[in-house]
Amino acid sequence: MPQQMTRVATDDALTTIYRMGHDEGEDVIAVRVAERLGVTNPTISSTLGRLVRDGLIVVGAGKRISLTPTGTTRAESMIRRHRLAECLLVNALGLEWWRAYEEAHLLEHAISAVTEPLIQSFLGRPTHSPFGYPIPGNAPCEPLPAETLMDVTAGTTVTLDRVFEESQDLLQFFQEAGIRAGVSCTVVEHAPARGTVTVSIGGREAVMGLQPASRVWITRATDC
Repeated sequence: MPQQMTRVATDDALTTIYRMGHDEGEDVIAVRVAERLGVTNPTISSTLGRLVRDGLIVVGAGKRISLTPTGTTRAESMIRRHRLAECLLVNALGLEWWRAYEEAHLLEHAISAVTEPLIQSFLGRPTHSPFGYPIPGNAPCEPLPAETLMDVTAGTTVTLDRVFEESQDLLQFFQEAGIRAGVSCTVVEHAPARGTVTVSIGGREAVMGLQPASRVWITRATDC
């Protein structure tokens, strides 16, 4: 059996830590990892214990979890295969955009060191996933923009950098609203008291709550 098929639980924890810390800029603690993975606290404690034992993570002050260099390399390998699978499903096979994360999660563990270069060649070595996330090893290793639509004042035009990919319901809303990586949009109204942000994309307006707005990362003209 391929090695990656025997370590699904630990690789899922590693990639979750990577996404939360690197992609989303959050402090990573055990309870948040458990919530994201949908497992119990005892289960995640056991998994994290194995990762510490194997030298893949360290737990520091405030119980914050970070990846070691070895852990980062392994997480990036799985993240790369996951995002290649997303590109394959959406760009080559025509899968609906909002389904891609869940389907790619099923495929990532089946992509081996033999098939990964073939997929890379077939796809033309893409640099970003359909959701705007850089593909490790294909895109420059740079800090990701940390601002979201929740941080933007009314009247400001921005470019959407990436969107949260792990909720199909949220992705379906984003698709209907035209919220995609690389799209330009203008914040029409930012109303914290009402808990909404209104944006204009391609001549259409979309209203969203602050939580969905916080899951759309942006770049401003000065960032480009």
